[in-house]
Amino acid sequence: MHHFRYVAGVLHAEGVSLAHIAEAIGTPFYCYATATLERHYRVLQEAFGDLETLICYAIKANSNQAVIATLARLGAGMDVVSEGELRRARAAGVPADKIIFAGVGKSAGEIAYALGQDILGFNVESEPELRLLSEIAASGGRKARIAFRVNPNVDAKTHAKISTGKAENKFGIPFEDAPRLYAAAAQLPGIEIAGIHMHIGSQVTELKPFRDAFTLMRELTLALRGQGLRIEHLDIGGGLGVPYHADNAGPPTPQDYAQIVREKLGDLQLKIYLEPGRVIVANAGVLVARVIYAKRGRDKTFTIVDAAMNDLIRPTLYEAHHEIWPVEEAARAGTPVRQDVVGPVCETGDYLALERDLAPFAAGDLLAFMTAGAYGAAMASTYNTRLLVPEVLVRGADYAVVRPRQTYEALIGQDHLPDWLG
Repeated sequence: MHHFRYVAGVLHAEGVSLAHIAEAIGTPFYCYATATLERHYRVLQEAFGDLETLICYAIKANSNQAVIATLARLGAGMDVVSEGELRRARAAGVPADKIIFAGVGKSAGEIAYALGQDILGFNVESEPELRLLSEIAASGGRKARIAFRVNPNVDAKTHAKISTGKAENKFGIPFEDAPRLYAAAAQLPGIEIAGIHMHIGSQVTELKPFRDAFTLMRELTLALRGQGLRIEHLDIGGGLGVPYHADNAGPPTPQDYAQIVREKLGDLQLKIYLEPGRVIVANAGVLVARVIYAKRGRDKTFTIVDAAMNDLIRPTLYEAHHEIWPVEEAARAGTPVRQDVVGPVCETGDYLALERDLAPFAAGDLLAFMTAGAYGAAMASTYNTRLLVPEVLVRGADYAVVRPRQTYEALIGQDHLPDWLG
């Protein structure tokens, strides 16, 4: 569910016209609906209501400070994968004891910073990382609370580039190595074993991969406890998918997902940590762009808009589908024309939709690319020296620009000429 709808023929985010925002700040821009962020968080919270749970929002999905702060004020913790994301979380007022540091390549500097912040815990991805963490923690007289990220070798049936739980993926330790590495961790200074972590991938649309992975985590929990180790929590990661296509049945609901957790893990007296990202923010955001030209080629019709692959890379990177809604509802009424919706970047791969049957558009029309709140602005770049676009947060009848449009002076000013070119 989202809070984008037509009001008097114009697409609105909650109570604010997207056409009005476009007139005020120009295009392209991202727009997020507070009501959707809050609703999705609460749906997850209610689905797991009878279990001891901590929901740690995965900042990588959308790292805008206003989004982080909105969720933090609802009680969310944060899942971070870099020092930068940790700093964002702390700047937004997230308590350190609600922050989990994940990621396959934590540097010594990042580890030291996180230890200094006294975060809730580290999801450890390898034996070398464990030993570095022990060394840094012990040298500073600190304790690092850890969970190994265990790779269960479960196929999440998702896109190859966002699958993380198979043996061929770079993430985590092999399931069969976990007993040995947990035993080793128990002997190291500066290390406190707290739990187990798993994450099998993103945009998972079937329950079976979760069921298979949770079965293995149950087995591992009992085995580690049998070794005398204290396992207090299980971090089950994130990955629950969202419906990008308007005409499909969609992925499992949070309630279905929570029921699998109860069935497989409910009797183990574990605190459950969740790391949702996409499922909270994807449907909460749209990318609004304006048509520059409608171009008829020899073999194709192209609608050229002022947003591009550097603003929303998901179609090019993941072959992802985003529904396209004209901001003016009347523009939906035309006879559909098969077309590619493309941007101005000098790449054939610069497209936002291919072979889509849509009403013909004209120069000046505003289009909203739906379900763009996750991995949209967070993955944007300045390729072709294109400016990072604004981000807007709506709440009821109010809106605020929560990241202004970058300026050319600021972008070009990041470069500095050496003395010999001065």
